[in-house]
Amino acid sequence: MKVLDLIGARAEVFSIRAGATVHEAAQYLRDRQVRAVGVLDENGTLVGVLSQSDISDKVAAENKCPAWMRVSEIMSTNLVTIAPEASLEDCLRLMEKHRIFHLLVVDPNAGFRGLVSAKDLLKVIASDHKERADMLESYMFPQH
Repeated sequence: MKVLDLIGARAEVFSIRAGATVHEAAQYLRDRQVRAVGVLDENGTLVGVLSQSDISDKVAAENKCPAWMRVSEIMSTNLVTIAPEASLEDCLRLMEKHRIFHLLVVDPNAGFRGLVSAKDLLKVIASDHKERADMLESYMFPQH
């Protein structure tokens, strides 16, 4: 399975502008029930990633006001990206290597395509293992 197979059916690519307030970003994450989003500049170019951890670690834990801070002040800019044609195994390797929970999917021709999370990968792995277990069970205990 490829990254594009995983994200291809998604209706929306979650992103926020770098100039948005942290308060707006927190509401955006909450309303869409996601834990991270890509951050785009005024031209629509991917410039960062913002997660709930960034908000809690860099704003709430520091007792700063989210209404006065901009996403650009707290977003992570050391971007770890993956291509849509990469394998899910490649995703796992990158996440483990960089100790992260989200990968930014970037297509050289189409730009930012979304995020792949560790949760996305766990769902695929769990589903695959269940299918294998079901096949083994039907082989060992056939229904008559």
